[in-house]
Amino acid sequence: MKNISKAKNLNTSTVSGYRAPAVGRAFQILKRVAESGNEFGLSRLAQELGFSKSTTHGLLQALISIDALDYDPEQKKYSLGPIIMDLAFGDWNYIKARELAQPHLDELRERIGETVILGGLNRRRGIIIAASESTKPLKISAMPGSTIPVMAGAVGKIFLSRFSDTEVLKIIKNQKLKKYTPASIVDEAACLTELARVREQMYALDLEEYIPGVNAIAVNLGNRGGMMLAIWVVGFAGYMNNGNVSQIVSEMFATSEKLRLSLDMNAKN
Repeated sequence: MKNISKAKNLNTSTVSGYRAPAVGRAFQILKRVAESGNEFGLSRLAQELGFSKSTTHGLLQALISIDALDYDPEQKKYSLGPIIMDLAFGDWNYIKARELAQPHLDELRERIGETVILGGLNRRRGIIIAASESTKPLKISAMPGSTIPVMAGAVGKIFLSRFSDTEVLKIIKNQKLKKYTPASIVDEAACLTELARVREQMYALDLEEYIPGVNAIAVNLGNRGGMMLAIWVVGFAGYMNNGNVSQIVSEMFATSEKLRLSLDMNAKN
């Protein structure tokens, strides 16, 4: 969402002499959330932007109604919504990011032999930005533009690991831990224990927790333009198991560092 970050001082919008201050103010809210990558409460947004609370509240409700923002009723905070992810996916900057990422994904796939995916995550879902599919006869396919549940498997763990245990419990209360397979983690205490492991190891492991017979590993790439990015590797349990997890994780860390550098350089240009 580089286009958002380039906009400055948009207190009003003028098109052919027509002034629409609400449009400019709504855009400023999206810009502020996108630039920071953090979630905001009503008071903080109003204070930082210099709007009254009533004006800010009205704009926030309008943005929520079109899915431009998400609202967490437990924490009373706002974050970028799914429509922004959809727009970002078609934005030139994300197309460019996909082009920059593809060689890194392909290189990683060649080294480990499994499908590699780059995706963006928010509270509702993950959207696949780019993928490099395994060349094995039996493989996991991933179509750019398709989505996955954000609370599922390795992707869900890497997403939830960003938050404190208190925040995680609030998210779980709102979205629930789903039993996709017999191996899925649905106990809150077990989930918190697993997330502590993810934070320590800096990767998330899914052993048939989302899809039977399929394993996955996810690594966080950080926040880019208000959207959390991650790469994950998926493969059939017979090929990708505890015997080669360490090697795959090591290769993923190396790729993630190179990919971060490429994305950061692109953002500056």
